Amino acid sequence: MSRRRILLGLAAALVSAPVLAQQAPAPVPGWAVGRPEGSTLAPHAARLTVTPPDQVPVGAIRLPPGFHAEVFAHGIPGVRAIAEGPNGTLFAGTRAIGRVYAITRNPDGTTRTRTLLQGLAQPSGLVMIGNSLYVFAVNRVLRYDNIEANLDNPPAPVDLTAAYGLPTEQEHGGNHHWKFATLGPDGRIYMNVGVNCNVCDTDRDKFALLVSFNPDGSGRRIEARGVRNSVGMAHHPVTRELWATNHGRDWAGNDTPEDSLLRVRRSGEDFGFPYCLGSWADPQYNQGRNCSEFSQPAALLGPHTAVLGMRFYTGTMFPEQYRNQIFIARRGSWNRERLSGYDVVVAHLDAQGNVTRVEDFLTGLRDDANQRFADRPAEVHVLRDGSMLVSGEQMGAIYRITYRQ
Repeated sequence: MSRRRILLGLAAALVSAPVLAQQAPAPVPGWAVGRPEGSTLAPHAARLTVTPPDQVPVGAIRLPPGFHAEVFAHGIPGVRAIAEGPNGTLFAGTRAIGRVYAITRNPDGTTRTRTLLQGLAQPSGLVMIGNSLYVFAVNRVLRYDNIEANLDNPPAPVDLTAAYGLPTEQEHGGNHHWKFATLGPDGRIYMNVGVNCNVCDTDRDKFALLVSFNPDGSGRRIEARGVRNSVGMAHHPVTRELWATNHGRDWAGNDTPEDSLLRVRRSGEDFGFPYCLGSWADPQYNQGRNCSEFSQPAALLGPHTAVLGMRFYTGTMFPEQYRNQIFIARRGSWNRERLSGYDVVVAHLDAQGNVTRVEDFLTGLRDDANQRFADRPAEVHVLRDGSMLVSGEQMGAIYRITYRQ
């Protein structure tokens, strides 16, 4: 056969064969599912390197009269949740950087930060029970005993993963699998199990939940259903009711739905996701449900503000008007054309526990004129002296808020 006939035959085969060499489209990351065509909105990447202390934007912070902000600790990339040991050690969890830090005070009042643990998958959930630190890293649950006595050489953990039986990272599909955890007044550990999508029909006994466990992982109890993703919760210091922050879903518009504050009055309440959030019926997933059949939020906290940590103020340093009121960190939006959040607000409650108003407390980190932000508040924590800590995830710093007349 001539060389020309061979070449012609090959050309014909290529024309008639299916086109197999085309590259498959890149998989869509979980956060982008449902993003409108042409949109350039994408998450603001966390800064995961140490920020020099003179670059921590404490000077930008604005507070009500009498309050003051200072840098309590720095050099803590990705800092989020805070738990406190009986001897005063602060433990700080992270997401993307996979670390848990230990922060101690020096005799001169400065702080020392250690990287206590690393290489974990989003260890953002921390609980102290006695001398033991519980670390929740997606579905892994690790208990470190006598931890404050071993900060420079942490002991091997007790692995409680199987006992808790939380959904794995693969089951979550990369969506809302990080944890927040807190110790309840009943001695149980309370946490979130976020939804495994942006918005979808899912197993409502497995995802989009608030759940609680005995510390050993037994006695799982569903505290609330239809909670898309809560990354902050606490119990009222008097009534013991569970309260939680909650993220509204993405890609339904700049101003809908809002993030919310939930008040759980009884175990098993249903807050409506994916069908409703308050009176807002999801146009894609409502399925004809009447929103009045679901529990309503205690307050709405703004669209896409990314509400995270919340704590009741139980100290005595701040004025009486703040006692037993809820301080809420709003980490700040990424999927909104105009930035929202990047602050700390206070939800004020009346004697019946109803939210009467939500007002600004810590502002100044969001630059509306230039659509930039200086830091992202992620957690609040009340110290024993009555001052309050606010973790700044973007700058890897913890701010201390004090009050003096």
